[in-house]
Amino acid sequence: MFTFTTVKLEIFVPKSHLVPLRDALRAVGAGVVGNYDSVISYSTIRGNWRPLPGANPYDGEVGVLCEGDEYKVEVRCLAAKLPETISAIKTVHPYEEPVINVIPLLTV
Repeated sequence: MFTFTTVKLEIFVPKSHLVPLRDALRAVGAGVVGNYDSVISYSTIRGNWRPLPGANPYDGEVGVLCEGDEYKVEVRCLAAKLPETISAIKTVHPYEEPVINVIPLLTV
């Protein structure tokens, strides 16, 4: 039978915030694989966004289509620790609305 005890997080973050994010993930036990911690991967991506009226953007200005480089960070964590992990991410993340994708991983 399949269970979803582990999830993979995809987190989009400015390059300037990679180290604080990595440290926050480690502090809550995300990124542990066997006898290793701080197991994350990241790659440079290019993204677009347009802040709408009422937004308070970290980067860019309201009504203007913006484009920039950031990191896509991938890390595993226990599903049971997901609320704590998301809270830790939001504590160090500068975006008003951080993009955090949660993908269940099969354990067989």
